[in-house]
Amino acid sequence: MSKTISETDVRSHEDNGFLLVPGLVSPDQVQALRADALHICRGGYPHDKLETMPASTTDDEALRNFHCIHFPHKISPLMKQTGVCHEGIAHVLSKIIGPDVKCMQSMLFIKPPGFQGQAWHQDEIYIPTRDQSLTGAWIALDDATIENGCLYVMPGSHKGILYDQRPHENPDEFDMAAESFGFDDSVEIPVEVKTGDVVFFNGYLLHRSRKNRSDIYRRVLVNHYMNAWSRLPWQTPEGEPAASADYRDIVMVSGVDPYAWRGIEDRADISLRQCKALVEQQEA
Repeated sequence: MSKTISETDVRSHEDNGFLLVPGLVSPDQVQALRADALHICRGGYPHDKLETMPASTTDDEALRNFHCIHFPHKISPLMKQTGVCHEGIAHVLSKIIGPDVKCMQSMLFIKPPGFQGQAWHQDEIYIPTRDQSLTGAWIALDDATIENGCLYVMPGSHKGILYDQRPHENPDEFDMAAESFGFDDSVEIPVEVKTGDVVFFNGYLLHRSRKNRSDIYRRVLVNHYMNAWSRLPWQTPEGEPAASADYRDIVMVSGVDPYAWRGIEDRADISLRQCKALVEQQEA
């Protein structure tokens, strides 16, 4: 689905650090991504980290085994084609990042009822781009509300700095990832969205989500993109000079790849993120 954004939208993203584009992913595309997420959770794509579940396993039982699956586009053609390379998402990115855009990461959050959110953080801490162009595209596969753990952001916080991190002290509310600190979070706002909406946000933007306190899943596909003209010193192999470091396990989604001569690597593999609710369930 293609959707044109205005100069006002672009300026809003520049000023606030995020942009909500309603209905960017069509209902049919959402339904296909939901079905594919279930297929992944059931072990439908052969992989040693994903157990093939018996037919008697209910959909709910299959989904509740997962909090987040990193790099689902590495095993699922649909997650790559309909998610990472979505035409409408690529169009918006071409306006807010630049004409040439690459993707280096995808994350499929299942977030079943009772599962935690993630404390305040900035994505550039984890994926440090040279030009600060990191942008997340947060694709809602369910309505995301305050009750089921929608995204919270601090508008304008992307114009500041990268804050230090520490272990948080609220394991019932947030997962095991560290939290950023050293700022006033009284200006945070919830970003409640409808299924098919996409939230674009800058890598410096402070954001978090809370525990799912509803009986409704909050499934989200989050992909991370950046300007293709900037090299990416991420997961640099030992011994590679920092000056020439460039993560090349990427997918081009818009424009041209100025570093095509460096080739494309197959470096990333899927990984699974658990949370307190799941660990306690397994230990019971």
